[in-house]
Amino acid sequence: MIPEAREVHLSRKDRKVLEACCRSPVTLQRDLKRARIVLLAADGRSTRSIAKEVGVQPRIVSLWRHRYADHGLEGLQDKPRPGKQPIYTKTTDKRILKLLDKPPPQGFARWTGPLLAEALGDVDVQYVWRFLRSHKIDLVARKSWCESNDPNFTAKAADVVGLYVAPPAKAIVLCVDEKPSIQALERAQGYLKLPNGRALTGQSHDYKRHGTTTLFAALEVATGKIIATHSKRRRRVEFLDFMNSVTAAFPNRKLHVILDNLNTHKKNEDWLKAHPNVQFHFTPTSASWLNQVEVWFSILQGQSLSGTSFTSLKQLQEHIDAYVNAYNDRAEPFVWTKKKVRQRRFKGHRITQL
Repeated sequence: MIPEAREVHLSRKDRKVLEACCRSPVTLQRDLKRARIVLLAADGRSTRSIAKEVGVQPRIVSLWRHRYADHGLEGLQDKPRPGKQPIYTKTTDKRILKLLDKPPPQGFARWTGPLLAEALGDVDVQYVWRFLRSHKIDLVARKSWCESNDPNFTAKAADVVGLYVAPPAKAIVLCVDEKPSIQALERAQGYLKLPNGRALTGQSHDYKRHGTTTLFAALEVATGKIIATHSKRRRRVEFLDFMNSVTAAFPNRKLHVILDNLNTHKKNEDWLKAHPNVQFHFTPTSASWLNQVEVWFSILQGQSLSGTSFTSLKQLQEHIDAYVNAYNDRAEPFVWTKKKVRQRRFKGHRITQL
């Protein structure tokens, strides 16, 4: 049974809105039909005739006549539907976060999704993973920092950074350090044929040791070029021999040399007196990462040493020398971008930041 038709009275403003809706090419079909129903009802048409023209059932026409008569244009919008009640709420999210603040179960290094779900008891592991992803919580990733207890950290760091940012005029700034005990490993390499016919290239976990070499390196800050030599050991005598070769490479030039706090780098006053053009600058305690040559050592490891195989110590040394020559052909200086050096307290500890 069709309810009694409601009279529809359109204001001039509402009529313009509905007519514009009917003319627009982007209007949804449901909104177009509702607008036509109201416009035809305002012209005095009957419910059945409107239903026939618009192509809907009479009860649909009656519904939108009543909705517009009671609520105006807002009545033509869909009402919010309750839908299914969510299983997990903000209370569940708070429980997950609270659990993450606690240590993991005994014997485990860190929380995992299944461990969290098991500890909560009533939360599915898939929801745990979705919650962690939505909050960008990575259970595996770990932040690291370097904590320095050097009371003169700021002054020392500012001295080193100052040499990077504003080096003294007509002087050479060098970063010097050693990469000790680089192993000449001979790995079994080649092809591994699988039963399905595929062949994999790679190397075996088995290897032979052919000795080690210590690489002394000096990075020229202004150009990014490297001076490097090999040695069997990293004693004071080897360090000073390397410094003699460095000073010979820059005759009659003032040298500012940045070093870490290794014992062999210190207590070299006699050598410094014999080389008055050389001045040593030491990084703060536990802050050798301020030395730019450490960046180059990382590049060397990634581009030249990782995954390689050598049949002798000499082959390893020649390989490194070849890489140094190739690197110097395209060397560029590292750019120091940080502007401030500061210290702050973090849970009772002094954390050094740049």
